[in-house]
Amino acid sequence: MDIMKPLEFHFKDDGIIPNNTLPLLLYKQAFTLRGNEAGDWIKKHFASNNWTNSWRWGIYPFHHYHSNTHEVLALLSGQALLHLGGEQGIKKQVESGDVLVIPAGVGHKCLSYSADFVVLGAYPNGIKPDLIREVKSARPKVDSNIEHVSLPDKDPLMGKNGGLTNIWHLVNEPLHENKV
Repeated sequence: MDIMKPLEFHFKDDGIIPNNTLPLLLYKQAFTLRGNEAGDWIKKHFASNNWTNSWRWGIYPFHHYHSNTHEVLALLSGQALLHLGGEQGIKKQVESGDVLVIPAGVGHKCLSYSADFVVLGAYPNGIKPDLIREVKSARPKVDSNIEHVSLPDKDPLMGKNGGLTNIWHLVNEPLHENKV
């Protein structure tokens, strides 16, 4: 697979959605297969990079995030308008062939979608994700959870040769230096 450079989106803590210092990554038109054929291929490809516990469905219509793991979403068919980063975030149109790598704590919500919209989601090391809605009282615990989520060894799409292995590890280096 050729090296693709994802778009990067940075979101600040808005008091309700913690977000993350790591950027959300969006690979536009990362694959050309569609539907079940795309799902079968992408599931195997993600698993080869140790992103498992996959599922096929849609995206919840409310702001939510995962405090215990990162998440990857591959759009198998259709299109959608997503709200990323919480109420203060951005609205982004996504379509079949796009892949989003969402850091732990980054809010996401589906605003609208086409009738054929299906995504495949997965998690590094097959971690079972928690589901946190917009609840401010959840924050002390989830902030600690997010801080302790480790960086994956491989990007779900690019493996060891690109994506988060370059971008997230560079963003996170100063944090590790300060903790030593």
